[in-house]
Amino acid sequence: MTKAEVVDKERTGNAPAPRPCWLTILGGLGLVAVWYVLYRQLQPAADWLAYDLIGLSGRIGSAVAFFAFDAPKVIMLLVLIVFGVGIINTFFTPERTRQILAGKRESIGNVLAANLGIVTPFCSCSAVPLFIGFVKAGVPLGVTLSFLIAAPMINEVAVVLLFGMFGWKVAAFYVSTGLVIAVVAGWVIGRLKMERFVEDWVYEVEVGDACCVSGKLEWNSRVQAGAAAVRDIVGKVWPYVLVGIAVGAGIHGYVPEGLMASFMGKSAWWSVPLAVLAGVPMYSNAAGIVPIMSALLEKGASLGTALAFMMAVIGLSLPETIILRKVLKPRLIGVFVGVVAVGITLVGYLFNYVF
Repeated sequence: MTKAEVVDKERTGNAPAPRPCWLTILGGLGLVAVWYVLYRQLQPAADWLAYDLIGLSGRIGSAVAFFAFDAPKVIMLLVLIVFGVGIINTFFTPERTRQILAGKRESIGNVLAANLGIVTPFCSCSAVPLFIGFVKAGVPLGVTLSFLIAAPMINEVAVVLLFGMFGWKVAAFYVSTGLVIAVVAGWVIGRLKMERFVEDWVYEVEVGDACCVSGKLEWNSRVQAGAAAVRDIVGKVWPYVLVGIAVGAGIHGYVPEGLMASFMGKSAWWSVPLAVLAGVPMYSNAAGIVPIMSALLEKGASLGTALAFMMAVIGLSLPETIILRKVLKPRLIGVFVGVVAVGITLVGYLFNYVF
């Protein structure tokens, strides 16, 4: 045996054996069971903390109980859902998404791109390389924009918060209407044949064919990816969650009933377009807005108006628009923002009508 073989044997012999997949799955199920038991005790624990342990009452007691219940509830929901989405993301890298969409014709491509936008890792800084990669792969412009609309708008944080605060019906309606906006907006822009308003240099860029290896990952690696997503996403948004819930708790305890109805209620027809216009130039995330939405709704604001504002902020964020300006000419940027804004406005009215 050579010296190199001896060293290699010693190195591998000292390395810990890989953890069996069944043990990883069993441990995960155990953690989910513990999570469920703790989740069911949040409301009694919040009431006990505010009214019995601290001895509060009235508005301040209501505000503290609101925060003590919603803060851990939202964080726990985020951890669970982000972990699951992190595992799903291992099957859909940007490279694989590009390969799936390449060669797809419009209509079918718009639907497929919008759905892939939900599960593909995305951030504002990745908008330009994704756009270039899609264009160079022959993905139609409208299909590409369907993806770029759905990816930021329908994110796991927004879905989790809406589910936790308003129930599965509102969350499902939000996801479905967000998909409709992405599909229809991309299809409309595709019909307008605006490829000439893409910056010329985009077509000259050489994009390498990255090999997608996500399908070869072991489940242990996928679970580690889910845990990494929790550390990354929840680690970034939890301060916004707490601030948003704190503001919501203040509104819950101190804003008079019905005040919001005067300018954010269903009777104020102009409230939806005004909310969209106010949201377009702003930049925030769902973690900070949704808890405030919950408190405003309790005081008389309409769901459609509040949701239209949230969708405008996260779906038409100013940083992403500025970044996309590197690859899109001003006229196409204007059409992109206008079409999506009209779609969000219609969704706001639809929510006000249904809920």
